[in-house]
Amino acid sequence: MEHSNGGFTRTGQNRLRRLLARHVESGRIPGVVALVSRGGDTFVEALGTMRHDGGPPMRRDTIFRMASTSKPVSIAAAMILLDECRLRLDDPIQEWLPELADRRVLTQADGPLDDTVPARRPITVRDVLTSTFGLGMDLTALGTPIMNAVFEQGLTPNLPTPMPEPDEWLRRLGTLPLMYQPGEHWQYHISSDLIGVLVARVTGQPFETFLHERVFGPLGMTDTGFHVPAESIDRLPPLYAPDPQTGEFHVWDPAEGGRHSEPPAFAGGGGGLNSTADDYHAYFRMLLNHGVHNGERFLSRAAVELMTTNRLTPAQQAPRAALARDNVHISFGQGQQGGWGLGMGVRTYRGDYTPIGQFGWDGGSGTSAYADPTYGVTGILLTQVGMSVPHSARLIHDFWTTVYQAIED
Repeated sequence: MEHSNGGFTRTGQNRLRRLLARHVESGRIPGVVALVSRGGDTFVEALGTMRHDGGPPMRRDTIFRMASTSKPVSIAAAMILLDECRLRLDDPIQEWLPELADRRVLTQADGPLDDTVPARRPITVRDVLTSTFGLGMDLTALGTPIMNAVFEQGLTPNLPTPMPEPDEWLRRLGTLPLMYQPGEHWQYHISSDLIGVLVARVTGQPFETFLHERVFGPLGMTDTGFHVPAESIDRLPPLYAPDPQTGEFHVWDPAEGGRHSEPPAFAGGGGGLNSTADDYHAYFRMLLNHGVHNGERFLSRAAVELMTTNRLTPAQQAPRAALARDNVHISFGQGQQGGWGLGMGVRTYRGDYTPIGQFGWDGGSGTSAYADPTYGVTGILLTQVGMSVPHSARLIHDFWTTVYQAIED
């Protein structure tokens, strides 16, 4: 364990290490990298192996598929454009994304695709940044005509239909009606991918290029990107999707020759990033430090506050609350923070050990990244076990429960 003085008790650090080791020794989590910091105290644990049947050990610089934990990082590109007044929150997006002008909206969210009414107003930048533009992943609406069309068109990642390049992706998105009126309901994921297309249109640069030049480079996130180069591929473990019935490990995505070994056709801010514990730590510490990194202003304090505080009205938030409360068999208890900022969850009530105000998100590949302004804590937990089974979600829960017991008052 690497540590410095202050921030966490020695007893708490040892308890956290034992907790991580217990999950690895169970055989359900082959390996884990965990980083926790508070003030000047940072400690890192790398336990287990890269593969479920052994192989190289996990290391501090192991690269992981961040899945939906990409969302809180990729949103920074849009925040830079807001800070520079190249975007305004209530600008209609059709100026840059004409494919989404003159929207039609389903009369019933689960109804036929041709039963629509006109949108009451254009989609705005605010709608996209708050995930309320009218269409998204709805895990409670699987099998409906609109969700079937989303999958068939390749508008979401990691499905049999591959995602096309951004302009074609946007064209396909523009052929579908919205499920809800703009600004009416929070919906998951598609907004985060749409942000990348919007940033590219505004800047005239590919989304990944802008992120590398304006986010990853300045923050020293040298191992973060939408693919893992050949010289680093040995640091990327396979991603497993264990069988929900038997628990048998199945490789969902190998390292060499896998989805992340080459630049993707679509650089998806909703779930496409690869990164390390230290890279994500740099980003979340910047947010915790009100937008300052190594003494230099990266984002305005106002932009960080906009990102990391709840942006949803009670009506917008209702479907998010219902998903977390009534469908834990889908989410394994993830997402019960209450609120949503820009690109990330925000704690608006205290339902467990974590205080109000914590912000960040989890990923379906077994990743978790949050920062907490109340106690000044940042935590990154990375595994290679996808959430086809609850094992990594339970580890994430136990990790945060134990972190908050380790705080030195």
